[in-house]
Amino acid sequence: MHASLQHSTSSVASRRVAVSPRGIVHGPLSREFVIEGVTHGGKPFRPGDWSERLAGALSSFRPRGARIGAHIGYSPYCVPRVVANVKCVIVNEGLRKLEPMAWDFVMNFARDNELRWHERAPGEVVGD
Repeated sequence: MHASLQHSTSSVASRRVAVSPRGIVHGPLSREFVIEGVTHGGKPFRPGDWSERLAGALSSFRPRGARIGAHIGYSPYCVPRVVANVKCVIVNEGLRKLEPMAWDFVMNFARDNELRWHERAPGEVVGD
């Protein structure tokens, strides 16, 4: 397991497989993580557009069968959101299978910048 994910303990194995509106298969092997724009020290992370920049850098990573250039937008594996007035990025673990280096990049970004993150609970509503 990725070193930065070792402290996540969730009974994800009991989740049923479902397809989200974004076309990502959710199930035991497809967890989502919320990276918050707040440091472990409680300070807002800067610059203010960090979540859009991070998600934009990973916009080319798409599910199999998606056509390159079909539309302009974020990858369904890494999406910026605002949760309780805090900028966040939702990262789907499917990115890890598709491109391990991209997964490492995102999770190391969170670790290196001391950002808070947590595994998204089943049914947790994310985004305003």
